Amino acid sequence: MPRPFGKIMYYVYLLRSNNHDFIYVGSTPDLNRRVLEHNRGNVQSTKFYRPLKLVYYEAYIDKIDALDRENKLKHHGSVIGHLKKRLKKSWSN
Repeated sequence: MPRPFGKIMYYVYLLRSNNHDFIYVGSTPDLNRRVLEHNRGNVQSTKFYRPLKLVYYEAYIDKIDALDRENKLKHHGSVIGHLKKRLKKSWSN
């Protein structure tokens, strides 16, 4: 992932299970590494839902902003509902 002006970016991401009705929301400074960890079974909360597909991510310069967005997606159903509507095609593939 690109790093504007050498700054670390923080990512909020959504994973969807290919085989189960399961969505996972998380945040990380290294999106590629984290998605690999999920799919290798290294993350307890997602290991039984593999394989997982990255369906969406957002990038933030500030870690607090990323954590705030992750919290809203996890704890406010309407927020993730609106996101699902925006991502109709991505969600169904």
